[in-house]
Amino acid sequence: CAQLAWFENKPLFGWRVLVPRTKEQAGDLSEQLRQYGAVPVEVPTISVEPPRTPQQMERAVHGLVSGRYQWVAFTSANAVRAVKERFDQYGLDSRSFAGLRVAAVGEQTADLLRSFGIVPDLVPTGDQSAAGLLEEWPEFDEALDPINRVFLPRADIATETLAAGLHELGWEVDDVTAYRTVRAAPPAAEIREAIKGGGFDAVLFTSSSTVRNLVGIAGKPHSSTVVACIGPQTAKTAEENGLRVDVLPETPSMAALASSLAAHGEALRTHALEHGETAWRPGRRRGGSRRRAT
Repeated sequence: CAQLAWFENKPLFGWRVLVPRTKEQAGDLSEQLRQYGAVPVEVPTISVEPPRTPQQMERAVHGLVSGRYQWVAFTSANAVRAVKERFDQYGLDSRSFAGLRVAAVGEQTADLLRSFGIVPDLVPTGDQSAAGLLEEWPEFDEALDPINRVFLPRADIATETLAAGLHELGWEVDDVTAYRTVRAAPPAAEIREAIKGGGFDAVLFTSSSTVRNLVGIAGKPHSSTVVACIGPQTAKTAEENGLRVDVLPETPSMAALASSLAAHGEALRTHALEHGETAWRPGRRRGGSRRRAT
């Protein structure tokens, strides 16, 4: 028994955690949750599709190869995949990025670029968002920069924060729809019932669109379910949809999101044991109070 206790003492032991993401992106986060003892359940809420009209992307990739751009800015892993797919179609590889400067909005996007042989020149050291990227982006300098144009491949629903900010810094921006995000099909009936009925101990939201789409295809999570959001904008969207946010990591990353939920779980367990309770999983304490992890 003592040999098994180490696993039972993991902070999220036995927790059923809902991971609403695109299917190809859920793996790393789910693995981190398993390391904390949780049982992740992946529910795709977003389907990534090619743009309706591919000509804009075709022109941009041709311009990238022919020297039209000084910078390429990737604001998501999906944008990296979209450009990589275009490169594969044309028989191109990472050598086409020679001489270009490459920016990535955060470490997850940067890691995917590195896996394709592309080392980003700029990754925000602080806030991993469009605003954080702008804070560290250099102004256009005619004496130093031979070209003043930036290629910005993004989702069809992305905000124009980065493009507008780059314009203010003196750059010309080709703001190109690289992919579309559409709402996925509703999950199975038993999953929808578990979401609305408190069958999940926690749900992790990694973007505003995952919040909106989960609520749209499956309904709002039960009030007993711990809600964890990757960053302030996602948390704001969750609150706008009537959810109470319990966990918000200081750093907007997958690893920080998983570890913050684990810290919250440990705090719940400690509080329960101090008060003589044995059931500290939120799904077993429906109607009970929840505490924000610090």
